[in-house]
Amino acid sequence: MTQTGLKGRERAFDRLCHRLVGSGRLSVRYPSGAVREYGDGSGDAARFHIRRPQALVRIALNPEFALGEAWMEGDITLEHGDLGDALTQLLKAGGAGRAGGMAGWLRALRRLRRRLDQFNPAGRARRNVAHHYDLDDGLFDLVLDADKQYSCAYFEHEGMGLEAAQAAKKNHIAGKLCLQDGQRVLDIGCGWGGMALTLARQANVSVLGVTLSQRQLDVARQRAEAAGLSGRVRFELVDYRALEGRFDRIVSVGMFEHVGIDHYREFFETVRGRLAPGGIALIHSIGRMDGPGYTNPWLAKYIFPGGYIPALSETLPHVERAGLLTGDIEVLRLHYARTLQAWRRRSQASRERIEALYDRRFFRMWEFYLASSEAAFRSGQMMVFQLQLLADLEAAPLTRDYMYTPAARQAEDRRAA
Repeated sequence: MTQTGLKGRERAFDRLCHRLVGSGRLSVRYPSGAVREYGDGSGDAARFHIRRPQALVRIALNPEFALGEAWMEGDITLEHGDLGDALTQLLKAGGAGRAGGMAGWLRALRRLRRRLDQFNPAGRARRNVAHHYDLDDGLFDLVLDADKQYSCAYFEHEGMGLEAAQAAKKNHIAGKLCLQDGQRVLDIGCGWGGMALTLARQANVSVLGVTLSQRQLDVARQRAEAAGLSGRVRFELVDYRALEGRFDRIVSVGMFEHVGIDHYREFFETVRGRLAPGGIALIHSIGRMDGPGYTNPWLAKYIFPGGYIPALSETLPHVERAGLLTGDIEVLRLHYARTLQAWRRRSQASRERIEALYDRRFFRMWEFYLASSEAAFRSGQMMVFQLQLLADLEAAPLTRDYMYTPAARQAEDRRAA
């Protein structure tokens, strides 16, 4: 295709797009009004409109960062198609992270400095958590399910809605914990308390949930009181590393992503130190499907400062060194893509209300965060893993059948035994 009608910066950007986008069906309307198509024509069509010439240079030099910022500022809009689908095509084609030149140097520098960025002592950890989780509760009320589960749902069948899938996630985790009456349970990164309250409803256990978010703590305590479970479920604002005592079960859902790679050893040693003999821990985390990497710079600045998505190859050595036994590993591939899609649809339906809480720029940031994260799962870069970790070999049953047995049936089987 000729470059007739394109101006200087546009011609350079056009050459870059032809080199990077080898598949899919993407087109770009340039600031001059010229339209160019890229890819092999497969998939659903999507057309971006780059409105300002300055955005061309920024994106060419550092696409992983500048694309998100340009979307936030309205320098790029979508004329046709779905943002999540368009970003998925870009990632599958390699266009968001294979720009070469200056971008390659930037990625190399990020790998060198990622340990510094993820230095996460208690004080910084609390600030990082507050950056995202202390957002206005109204936002999460509009986007999440009624139980305010801000982690990957578990879709047991096609057509399952978000509310049911989040309940299925909690039940699936509870099944892997093999709860028994009278046990003490620790929930690391308890959020708004939904997981802890679910466990207390399924068995006569006492639960301690810890968080670094004051807003989440306040809501969790109110919910425990309203449910009549405050006698068995307690929530505290404390770093997990400061805890003492032993627990029969430990659960952590969506928190490990915030630990930071330099603190993996400390995390699993803490889990081992807090786990009682015969204990079981369940760690639910986003993971990298394509091996060790680095945190996307746009996400690090605007969404999750200090966060890092681990590969299993980076995680399991620390599990072994801590003296924990791996009882089971489950990889959830597309469940989070569906979860994020549901959150994005709810966000779009509540756009005016979200913009009233914040502003238009915030909504576009939030929209890009959900869409780009969904694309990362649909393109095979990301997944979710659940690690069941044991204090000793006999802590869990011999087969996996119990994981899919309702909690009530598990309780009956334990009493019969």
